[in-house]
Amino acid sequence: MKFGKWLKRQIEQSLPEWRDQFLRYKELKRCVNAVSGGCPPSPVEEAEFIATLDAEMEKINAFFLEQEEEFIIHHRELQEDISRALDRKAAGLVTPGQHEAAVAAIRREIVNFHGVMVLLLNYSSINYIGLAKILKKHDKRTGAVLRLPVIEAVLEQPFFETETVSQLVRECEAMMEAVFPEAPEGQAAARQDQEALAVAEQSIFRNTVAALLTMEDVRAWSSTRGRHSLPPLNLPDSDWLRSFQQAAPIPTQ
Repeated sequence: MKFGKWLKRQIEQSLPEWRDQFLRYKELKRCVNAVSGGCPPSPVEEAEFIATLDAEMEKINAFFLEQEEEFIIHHRELQEDISRALDRKAAGLVTPGQHEAAVAAIRREIVNFHGVMVLLLNYSSINYIGLAKILKKHDKRTGAVLRLPVIEAVLEQPFFETETVSQLVRECEAMMEAVFPEAPEGQAAARQDQEALAVAEQSIFRNTVAALLTMEDVRAWSSTRGRHSLPPLNLPDSDWLRSFQQAAPIPTQ
């Protein structure tokens, strides 16, 4: 499978409203292919490629920062929802059934929120690898040395700096454990509740699994580690993940 087709598949597995926000690899490839193989690009050709590249990075950064800001706000709202639900229970303002219904709604929201944040981390990974691929293709075709300085600049871009979102993911996982603890042995009803929640969130869950597997494969793509490599990803049980969906390997071409 060619890289362009692999990239298209990854985009299709993302959220529909995000699909126009990914790197336009096909357009950048068109700019590269316009240059005669083995010949240095003309100033006009090089300017067109760089302008398109800059516009794509600006778009990716703007989208990533917008999502990150929304995540920060939503994370705070979820914390407030949990605190409010616990306070109402402690004050006796709700019946046990009402409390369970409120907690179940919060659980579903947390699961969805966690999944969308994982998809944004995957968005970052896919766009980074797409940029690295098109720059490699550009330098190979033109004999230029554009890849290294551009990648050095990419390492400082907001969409590559994912620590804030990664921290929110970890905190969201802690929230899930707090409002959705593992059922003790013998509590069949509680386990059934967990299973029902998983089924209810199956769509976003499967997209999240696909994203996690893609991120794992992206980081395993290169056998060497260096400044330009994406950091290792600590996944839950990989065998468990792969029992749900097999990720397509990243093409070398």
